[in-house]
Order: sequence, then structure tokens, then C-alpha cells
Amino acid sequence: MNTPANPLPQNAPPVLVIPAHAHAPDDTDEPGKPDSARQLVLGLLFGVVFGFLLQKGGVAKYEVLMGQFLLTDFTVIKIMLTAIIVGMLGIFALRALGLVELHLKPTRYAANIAGGLLFGVGLGVLGYCPGTGIVALGQGNFDAIAGILGLMAGSYVYAETSGYLASTIQKIGNRGDIMLPDVLGMRLTVFLAAFVPLLVLGLFLVAKLAP
Repeated sequence: MNTPANPLPQNAPPVLVIPAHAHAPDDTDEPGKPDSARQLVLGLLFGVVFGFLLQKGGVAKYEVLMGQFLLTDFTVIKIMLTAIIVGMLGIFALRALGLVELHLKPTRYAANIAGGLLFGVGLGVLGYCPGTGIVALGQGNFDAIAGILGLMAGSYVYAETSGYLASTIQKIGNRGDIMLPDVLGMRLTVFLAAFVPLLVLGLFLVAKLAP
């Protein structure tokens, strides 16, 4: 009788053996696979709609964006609060119906803080964020070209240094895929029931106090 080369010790826990075909990678989930034509069309459609709404909302104007920093124009905060409320309710409703899946970006405190500071400085100096910069160029504000060129250069630098960043700053304060309810120790339904009314109240107060 043949003896296994590595016999299991006495009272060893049962071992789950997964057939090779059971965990074979799905062709539709390959990271390097190009987006399908449907994804590209939907991305273009929603991008055009998003840009149209940004332009109609007035947040592609330099004076409006700078007015938020100077606390003289609250258009940006009104649009942001509205977008957060609608997006939060819409995404989690679709998720509850099984129509979408969430793909969370990992929370990394050091990298998130550094990225937020860089984003804020760029927005304050240029007067546009990436989205509003593209919309501003589309409506004829050619000063946004400098920001778009900087965005392309920054993307290239990040791609070239991504390996170094992954082994340094991205390891500091890495919390993984978490959301605000996880940080607060609240169930998602309880969090939404408490947080959404607070956002609605904030939007109402901003609209009343800063029309």
C-alpha cells in the first residue's frame, strides 16, 4: 500500500479541495481586457450628459469656482450636495436590486491625504478641476488648456512611479476596501437613514442662507 508523501497529522481539520476549473479566471474579468463596445458607448453617453449638466450648472466658470473658495458664490457646494444625495440613494438602491456591484478603491490614509492636497492646490491655482476643466475648454475657456496638459503630464508621471508609490506611501494607513459606515461601525441602512437627512438639511440651509 502506497503512503502519501506528506501525510496529514492526526485530528487535522478537513481540507477543501477546489477543482482547477472551478477557479479558472473569467474571460470577462481580465484586468487587461479592453472595454467592450457597449461599455465605451455608455461611457461616452454618460460623459456627455455629465459635461452638459456641469456646463448648465455654471460650475465650469472660473469666477464661480473661485467664488466658492472666497465664500461669495455657493453654486459648487449646492451642486455637490445634490449630486452626493442623488448618487448615494441611486447607487445603493441599484445595489439592493442586484443591478450593480460596488468596486471600492482601497482607503490609504497617507496617499489619500497627499492626493487631496495636490488636487486642492491644483484647483486653487488653476481654477478648474479635471472635469470642469474639460467642460470649460468646450465652452471656449482656453485657459483650461494649461490644466489639461498638466493633467496629462501628471498621469504619465504617476504611471511611471506607480510601482515606487505602491511600495512606499500607499502602504501607510492602508485600511483596504472600507466605507464610511464601516469606519463609524454602523449598518448601511442605519447610516443612510441618518446621513441622507443631514445632507438634505445642509443643502436646504445653504440654499436659504446663500441664495
